[in-house]
This record gives sequence, structure tokens and C-alpha cells, in this order.
Amino acid sequence: MSKITVKVGLASCGRAAGAMEVFKKLEEYLSQNPDAYTLKKTGCIGMCFEEPIVSLSGTEMGEITLGKVNAENVLNLIEEYTEGKLPTSNIILSDKTEAPLNDLLAYQKRIVLQNCGKIDPLSIEEYESCGGYQALKKALTLSPEEIINIVKISSLRGRGGAGFPTGLKWSLAASAKSDEKYIICNADEGDPGAFMDRSVLEGDPHKVLEGMIIGAYAIGASKGYIYCRAEYPLALEHLKIALASARERNYLGKNILGTNFSFELSIKEGAGAFVCGEETALMQSIEGKRGMPTIRPPYPAESGLWNKPTNINNVETWANIPWIINNGGEAFKAIGTEKSSGTKVFALAGKIAGSGLIEVPMGISLRDIIYKVGGGMKTEKPFKAVQLGGPSGGCIPEELLDTLVDYDSIAATGAIMGSGGMVVMDSGTCMVDVARYFLNFTQNESCGKCTFCRIGTRRMLEILNRITEGKGELADLEKLEELAININKSSLCGLGQTAPDPVLTTLRYFKDEYLAHIVDKRCPAGVCTALLHYYILPEKCTGCTLCAKRCPVFCISGSVRKVHIIDQNRCIHCGACYKACKFDAVTRE
Repeated sequence: MSKITVKVGLASCGRAAGAMEVFKKLEEYLSQNPDAYTLKKTGCIGMCFEEPIVSLSGTEMGEITLGKVNAENVLNLIEEYTEGKLPTSNIILSDKTEAPLNDLLAYQKRIVLQNCGKIDPLSIEEYESCGGYQALKKALTLSPEEIINIVKISSLRGRGGAGFPTGLKWSLAASAKSDEKYIICNADEGDPGAFMDRSVLEGDPHKVLEGMIIGAYAIGASKGYIYCRAEYPLALEHLKIALASARERNYLGKNILGTNFSFELSIKEGAGAFVCGEETALMQSIEGKRGMPTIRPPYPAESGLWNKPTNINNVETWANIPWIINNGGEAFKAIGTEKSSGTKVFALAGKIAGSGLIEVPMGISLRDIIYKVGGGMKTEKPFKAVQLGGPSGGCIPEELLDTLVDYDSIAATGAIMGSGGMVVMDSGTCMVDVARYFLNFTQNESCGKCTFCRIGTRRMLEILNRITEGKGELADLEKLEELAININKSSLCGLGQTAPDPVLTTLRYFKDEYLAHIVDKRCPAGVCTALLHYYILPEKCTGCTLCAKRCPVFCISGSVRKVHIIDQNRCIHCGACYKACKFDAVTRE
């Protein structure tokens, strides 16, 4: 019997679902027969909704991937595979047989996520075995100008949200004259529902390092920083191990691989301020100052970190570089659309069946992402909207689901591509409440430097709170739009400029919901508690008294086995009675 390889996904999503318990169980069991089994750790394959995930390979059945594995069933699954039997349950992927999730991968094109869920992220040998650091070796035989030209030909645009041409950004930094230059990886991922950077750093950190080293060589930088938020402990742990391994191999340090090029990388842990995702605020934080945006120009390529020329790209952008160098700029440009080349990584969250990480070619439609790559809706309720671009993004309705995923098409809807967060909502979602939620986030995260961002977002939030409480007026809609326009025009950084976007897009596409809240004092989705009214249906009430016992303000009256009544003047709309009733006698409107 050939040796069987067992891989366990131990990224943050897997650990949260119990993967460490599965790994320990396997470690104890398989160690009794080390000649027959190899147990490995790997990152997230992207299918977070199926965690814990275990992959098996080494028999004629090929490689199979098992989902929703637990410590109780894992040994039976291993024994079935070892005996040459296809496991009767838990299979989600297979390279030789039909599996339910094969189609979800078929629509993807994995460049950034190519190794995630396949290699041990802590093993530089495994990264090298699948072509790792070959791009760096190739790049060191080229001139910096040739490398920048390859990146320009690829038409790679920054994946952090702005979509600025990467090759042009590199050329600006390369042409700047200075005795010192810096490069930075922006891994300060703070969008609610986004986990692209975390998964890549946990699952394939060397790819990011290799891209950064190539970039440093291209622009003439000798020092670099990876700015990663401290809330990503596993990503930071993997980064530190990867940096140490790269130094041992002389991919980092002095005279890299026998050349005259020397470069060193350090990690800077951020404290979690959302505004530090903005490049000038990020550099202020690295310098030990309070993370607040600064006026541009000068741009970082001219005067950035410690007033030296600096190039900043995010995790996904850097992770694309090795593939581009290995395969050529034309090969990358052939993927996607004319103005948006390559692939894009998205974090799918919300009411979608296949929540997790995906990588798709630019130009795919939102409809195909949600229904083909994401597996459709999680609930029986119909699709309502998808929110792109994080808290500064916009909400796109069902009638625009055929919009293509490229920078210009997404921007035309009023949303933004952003770094890749994609939150799917069903008909049970209140769009006014969604706008209020995201504006509350950006208002809390405002650094306070700009008056319109600091005060304007607060005034908008106050209006939205009034509307969700049934105290709104029609004039509030005009005030929201006026404030939004002024905040957009007067804020210094991208956080303030785009903070009103969730409000503007929901007003644009879901104005009827705002009118229902204001005119009818009703929340169509049944979410805004202040606008919900609870009633007891006489024909269903059994007089069990459970609702009255659960009511915190004692506004329900009635005798045992008699119909109960809710005093609407005293009801605080908490829903305790609705949740307590076992006979569907309590209804809400």
C-alpha cells in the first residue's frame, strides 16, 4: 500500500469549527503507523462553510476532500479510504469522482489562492516544490525596468480598492531619487465580512513575501514593512516563521542569492484602527504617530515613509506578482477584461450557501458569483441585495445582478470593488438598517480630522436612527443626500469620501423602504423593532401564560386558559412574547 497523505485545514475558520480537535485525534491515531500515513497541516481552501476540512490522497481513488469532519467520525472516514472504499459520507471534492462542490471550483481561476489549502504554509520546502521563489530567481536576471514593464503589460490594478495601475505606481517609485526607498504590504484588513488578506497570509505567506521582494528589487528599495493588524494572530505567526525561513534561504537579507541586491522585511502590528487601511494613515502609524491621513500630494512614491519614496500595495496585489513574472504580463492580461485584467479574490458572507473565499476571473457577473460559485442562497428567502466594498461600499439590487465584476461596471452602480468583501442579503434584510449599520461603523472609525467626516457622518447616523425608530420625516431624505454630497467632497481620505455610499445606494435602489419607515411607520422586512407591533391571535391562543411570563414590562394580560391581550401603549417591541409562544399565536406586523 502506498503512503497516504492526510491534510487538515488549520486556518482560523477551521480552528473555529473544531479542526484542532480533529488534527489531534488524527495525530494520535496515525502516529501508530508512521510508515503508512503522512499527516500535514494546511490553510483554508476557501470553503469555510464546510469546515473542518480534511483531504486524503495516495490511493487509486485519487485525492478526495471531506467536509464537516469531526473528531468522532474522522477515524471511520480514514479507515474507509485506507481500505480502498470511497467514504460513504462527507465528500465535498474529488479529482476522480463526482462530488457536490466540484462545480463551485470549476468556475474559479485560482492565482492568488493557488496554494491555499494544498501546501503547508509553514514549510518553505513545500512552497518551493510548487514553483515558489522561481519568480524571484528569474526577476534577479532581469533589470528593474524589465520587471516594471512586465507588470505594466499585465495591466494589474491594485487590489486594495482604488484600482490604481500597479506598474505605473512602481515606475513612479523607481524614478524617484533618494538614498533610501521603502515598500509596504497593507494587510490592515478591517472591513466587516472581509477575510481575504488573513486567509492568504495564513495559507500561503511566502507568495506575498516573494512578490514584495521582487517589487523591492524593481523600485530599488532596501527595506520593507508588512502592516498587519494584531487581531490576526495566526497570520502574524505564519508570517514570522516565513520571514525566518526566507532569511535562511537568502531570499531576504544581504546580497540575495549572490547578487548585489539586499533587502530586509519587518512586521508592524496595527492596533485595529480602520482608518489605518488608508495608505498615508498607515505610514503615520508605522512611524509611531497617531494613524491619521495626510494631504496628498506629495504622494508616497515621491515622499512617503519617513519622507522617502515608498510603494504600497495590499496582500492580494503582491501575491499576484510571482505568477505574472513566471507566466508573463500578456498571460495575466489575457484573463479578465480589457480594463480589469486577471482575477479577483472575494470573501463571501451573509445569506449565501457557500460562504468563504473564492477567486474568479474579472468579467464574471455578480449573478454567476452568487449562484454558481457561491452555491446560491442559504435560506429559502429570495435574494435582495449584495453589498460590495466594505463599509464604504454600496448595495446592489437584484435587477443589477448581471453587472460584470470589473472596476468600471461596479462603480457605475454606485458601489465600489473595494478589497473584496461581498455580503449577500435576502428579503429578510432591512436596507435602511443596513445603511445605518455601515454608517455607524464608519462613524465610529472616523479619525476625526475632517469636520465633515467627524460631524457629518454623526448627523447622518442620527437621521437614520430616527427613521428606524419611526420618528423620521420626508425632509430627512433630502438632508441625507445633502450631507452625503458634502462629506464626499470635503473629506480628506477615502474613508470619509465613501462613507455615505451605503446610504446613497440604498436611497437609490430601495427608496420605497425608506418611505415605508417614514410614511407608514412600518419596516417591511420586520427588522426595526421600534416599528414592529405584536398581537395575539384569539383563535390560536391557548392561555398557557408563557408569553405573559416572558414579557419584561408585564404588558400582557389574561387568565389561565383564556385569550391573552397585549397592551400596545406599554409594549416595548422586544419580541420576547413572539419567541416564547409555542402555538404561533403571537404575530407581528
